[in-house]
Amino acid sequence: MSGESFLQQRLMCITTIDKADDAVPLARALLAGGLNVIEITFRTAAAAESIRRIRQDVPQMAIGAGTLLTPENVKAAVEAGAQFGVSPGLNEEVLASAGKAQMPFFPGVMTPTEVHRALNLGCQYLKFFPAEPAGGAGMLKALAAPFAHTGVKFLPTGGITTATLANYLALPQVAAVGGSWMAEKKLVNEKAWDKISSITAEALKVVAASPVKN
Repeated sequence: MSGESFLQQRLMCITTIDKADDAVPLARALLAGGLNVIEITFRTAAAAESIRRIRQDVPQMAIGAGTLLTPENVKAAVEAGAQFGVSPGLNEEVLASAGKAQMPFFPGVMTPTEVHRALNLGCQYLKFFPAEPAGGAGMLKALAAPFAHTGVKFLPTGGITTATLANYLALPQVAAVGGSWMAEKKLVNEKAWDKISSITAEALKVVAASPVKN
């Protein structure tokens, strides 16, 4: 699958799971809210097993691995069945590992220099992180402008909520928006599946109301 195929809904849930037993119920809660893309961060020991269980029990969910900081992380994510990878920064060894595994990968950038470097490394889809602390949609609009003609697309994540979602979707260089507000760690640990479904559905309403700009 290509990088684009995971971004068709223009929204991606990013979550951190402490217990692998929560993975499948969470995936089903997101699907109940209408979303079929999830990124599980490699910040806990349960990450790989969570990905494995979702791939097995909820095959209609596209699943990625986030916070991939080392080639070893990439290997573990691929073995678990992750369909794409994401990192907070731009690391050539990590990119090379993902390339060898033929894993679609979204490296993180925050500056013009990093965008330029990522493009030179052949990356067309870039994670803009941390989006809100870095200046929000206004910062991304300015950052994207000099590179618009290259066809680069961004996946902003970091501090975004339903309230700010539309600001990013209005930018033509934004392929999709990622966020943890739909399945915050607290909600997952409390097994608040209905609430997660409700928050997800509300976010997708904002997406539906935002025209696609090319």
